[in-house]
Amino acid sequence: MRKLGLIGGMSWLSTRTYYEEINRLVQRKLGRHASAPMAIESLDFRQLNNLASDEDWARAATHVVEAAKRLEESGAERILITANVMHRVYDQIVEAVETPVLHIADCTAHKMQDGGVGKALLLGMRSAVTEGYLRDRIEQRGIELLPMNAADIEEVHRLIVEELKLGKASRNAERALKTIITVSEQAGAKAVILACTELEMVVDVDANVLPIYDTARIHCQVAAEWAMADEETA
Repeated sequence: MRKLGLIGGMSWLSTRTYYEEINRLVQRKLGRHASAPMAIESLDFRQLNNLASDEDWARAATHVVEAAKRLEESGAERILITANVMHRVYDQIVEAVETPVLHIADCTAHKMQDGGVGKALLLGMRSAVTEGYLRDRIEQRGIELLPMNAADIEEVHRLIVEELKLGKASRNAERALKTIITVSEQAGAKAVILACTELEMVVDVDANVLPIYDTARIHCQVAAEWAMADEETA
């Protein structure tokens, strides 16, 4: 199998999701004793949390770029950033390493195109929803992303930061997300994009009014398929 490199720690919960999901996919295809070759650079989330100013983001980019370089030196042949928000510094990473970096929005958009989705709701932290580093790449592939009102954006952001990234999944968070998704369906959304790994804790992918596209799960699927490309099915 080919070796993957994961930039993690943002939060450690999302990194665990990536490690478990990729290995589950590999095991499912290649047999119960199979596991994916991976290197993980798990960063200190304190250095990457509450980023606001350009200076904050420049500092964060330095940490993430150095992690990518270490993964490249370890022999990783594809790099994954295990957090949607940190794709804000994707271009800096790509410029710093020769190893290809799989963009989470590209993987998601391709999956949605295959599913014939033309209009969707994007859920995630404030910057993931309002800035262009995810939105633009998805919309460039002909998928319309519905606007969210400011109050909903702030509420989802607060729930992610104050609850989900700390491993808490409250009934209040579940109800809030369910209401937002239901309203989006009434506004014409045909699918929902979960652009935060921890959102799966409070959004039931299998029991929802709309199809759910979990960016992290899709990212893992693409990575696992690439890693196994030269393998024979068990």
